[in-house]
Amino acid sequence: MARRSRSSREYTQDPKSEATVPPHSSGQHHGLHLPRFNHNGHEVTPGIEPEGESGRKGIHPIKFLRICFRSSSRVSMAVNALWPIVPIAIALHFARPEWHLAIFITNYIAMVPAANLIGFAGQELARKLPKVLGVVLETTLGSVVEIVLFMVLIKTHGESNVPVIRAAILGSILANMLLCLGACFLAGGLKRDEQSFHEAISEAGSGLMLVAGMGLVIPTIYANALANRTDLPAGEIPSETLKISRATAIILLFAFFVYIFFQTKTHDGLFSEIFEADEHKDADRHKDLAKAKLTLTECVVALVIALTCVSLIAVFLVLEIPFIVEERHISDAFVGLILIPLVEKAAEHLTAVDEAWDNQMNFALAHVLGASIQTALLNTPLVVIVGWCIHVPMDLNFEMFDAIALILAILVVGSFLRDGKSNYLEGVLCILVYIIIAISAFFYPNPAGHGGGESGGGEGGH
Repeated sequence: MARRSRSSREYTQDPKSEATVPPHSSGQHHGLHLPRFNHNGHEVTPGIEPEGESGRKGIHPIKFLRICFRSSSRVSMAVNALWPIVPIAIALHFARPEWHLAIFITNYIAMVPAANLIGFAGQELARKLPKVLGVVLETTLGSVVEIVLFMVLIKTHGESNVPVIRAAILGSILANMLLCLGACFLAGGLKRDEQSFHEAISEAGSGLMLVAGMGLVIPTIYANALANRTDLPAGEIPSETLKISRATAIILLFAFFVYIFFQTKTHDGLFSEIFEADEHKDADRHKDLAKAKLTLTECVVALVIALTCVSLIAVFLVLEIPFIVEERHISDAFVGLILIPLVEKAAEHLTAVDEAWDNQMNFALAHVLGASIQTALLNTPLVVIVGWCIHVPMDLNFEMFDAIALILAILVVGSFLRDGKSNYLEGVLCILVYIIIAISAFFYPNPAGHGGGESGGGEGGH
């Protein structure tokens, strides 16, 4: 992530600004607002935070391309080298529609730089806003890729893609809480014996995830608890499970708005202080402050370009999933639980790991746990409600394997966060747990009659 600079109150007014005060003035300048200048000497635009001031207006194509390519870190800049794959992936879909595997692979790779641009443009835009609001905005923009994928999945093939969406929901949370958080602990632990983070970030995040996880799996527990009952009318359990899922979606969505209100309104001062203290832990912060920044217009343009590419790539990628599942015999569980979350969360993972490397663990945790919370409380309810509106029975009756893996992962991560400290050992353990889940998902059979699965997986079907 692009490290944030000092708070606006640390900036002093340029001495030359005193010339704006009339010489005959008595010295009482009530209501007079002298111009502010940031670290680079740029006059700060009203409404823009000093650390986000670019000193320019409008669009400057060469500077725009140079800043976007440089991105926020060396890893992100390396990812931008994949941009030539984007037009190739889009062209293959139209020119060679029969090349299913090539289309899937190229679009899968192309999603990474496109998602990375969303992440970088979101960071640049977040610089211009108050800290807490900026972090929430970054996390929300990072979830856009996931929302687009979910909507494309449910719209293109309807009910046949529901198992993939369900797996992708839990896979996204697992990728964040095990793989990404583990990578953060590992990256930060390689440079330091241990790192510390504020309990307000860790406890609020892990507590919310445990509650959200319970909410997600309750419909699964209901369906499986009544699966063998013979005294109930046929078809009643799936129907009731769907109703419970829709009610749960509405409740989770309400919980999301309460969480945002808590973070940005009632307790924004606490979070702002935590993030501000985190900024000063970055040893090379002065280098980041000196970097050129995007203008507000350029941020919007970058987001439009990235979202357009992501939407196209998501459609082309999703259209090839039936081929991957049915012809290449890759299980629904592996596609949804592992493949889709890895590519959709690439930008967020790069951001969080970069922050952990720079010893900004509160920022890293805010992005990792915030992204998981948004998946559980925002993205999942949205896809359930959209399915409801277009008459697709999108419920929360997950595979028991997925549901148990989710709850265990939340408990494992919660135990690591409890002491407010982390090291590389905890990071390695989180990553190893994720690898075990990935291996199990690869061999997990599809439900009977779906994809390339055998009848042996039927009892886990929905």
